[in-house]
Order: sequence, then C-alpha cells, then structure tokens
Amino acid sequence: MKSLILIMISGALINNVVLNQFLGICSFLGVSKQLKASASLGGAVIFVMTIASAVASLLYTFILKPFGLDFMKTIVFILVIAALVQIVEMFLKKKSPSVYKALGIYLPLITTNCAVLGIALTNVQNEYNFIESVLAGFGTAVGFTLAIVLLAGIRSRIREEDLPAPVRGAPIVLISAALMSIAFMGFSGLSF
Repeated sequence: MKSLILIMISGALINNVVLNQFLGICSFLGVSKQLKASASLGGAVIFVMTIASAVASLLYTFILKPFGLDFMKTIVFILVIAALVQIVEMFLKKKSPSVYKALGIYLPLITTNCAVLGIALTNVQNEYNFIESVLAGFGTAVGFTLAIVLLAGIRSRIREEDLPAPVRGAPIVLISAALMSIAFMGFSGLSF
C-alpha cells in the first residue's frame, strides 16, 4: 500500500510532469490564462491520463508483449489517447459548451500532449502492473492539474500588478513557471 501511495505522490509532486519533466508545456502555458479553463483542462487530463494509463497497461500486457509487438506501443498508445480525447471533446461540447469554447484548440491538443503519452510509456518502462499504472497516471494528471491551476492563479494576480514593460506578457509567465519549477524541486527530498 505504501508503494502505491508513493507512486501517486511521486507523479503529482516529486516528478511533476510539467515542472520537473517539462512535458505538456504547450497546454500548460496556453490554457493557464483563466482559472476555470485551467481547472477544466486539468479535469479532462485527469480523465484521459488515468484511463489511457489503464488501457495502455492492459493492451501492452495482454496483446503487445505476448505477441512480440512491443515496438508498436507508441502508435497504439497514441490511438488510445486520441480516442479518449474524442470522447471528452464530444462530452464537453454537449454538456458544457462554455467550457468547450474556453478550452478551444487546447482540448484536441491533449491527443498530442506528450505528458499523456509520456506517462503511458513510463509505466511500461517502469514495468508497472495495472494498478500501479492507473495510480501513476492519476497521480501525474493530478500533478499537471495542480501546476496549471497554480499558474492560472499566479497569472490572475499578475494581471492586477503594474509591471515594467520588458517583463509583461510571456516573460513574466515564463519566470513564474520557472519559479514554480524551482519550488517543486523542494519535493525531491520527500521520502517515506
């Protein structure tokens, strides 16, 4: 049980996919302008990454590996992720058009978000079983959501400040993300 909790905490804080591994930066920087859109994208990523980790684990364990098709794991995982994103996109379009519109192009970008593919491949590389893969996917997605929501909160405060012209816009956002990354490095000493 302890190792399962450690896998989740590690994915969320210690090896944060955005702030430590620098995966998924495009949507991290693009959607973090608004808190609601950030939280919505985070929810979508939690769903997609958790389910993708589960399905990828099952496909790899019961189809790809036994039949010697491990070399196809990247292509298969991308197809699984694309299908899940389409399901989320259709759901949001029907049930919450305002959130769908706020996410814009970044919702389909989950398909090509290297963070989602990265966790599926990392689970295989770490030889995680099904439960470990699901928890690693969930923990990583929670870490992504935490990072994007924190940056959205910071950006909302930054908009209220009178900043010098050279740091307005993208420079202050990148500086903020870098400082968040440094702060998350403090979790690397976390041990159980």
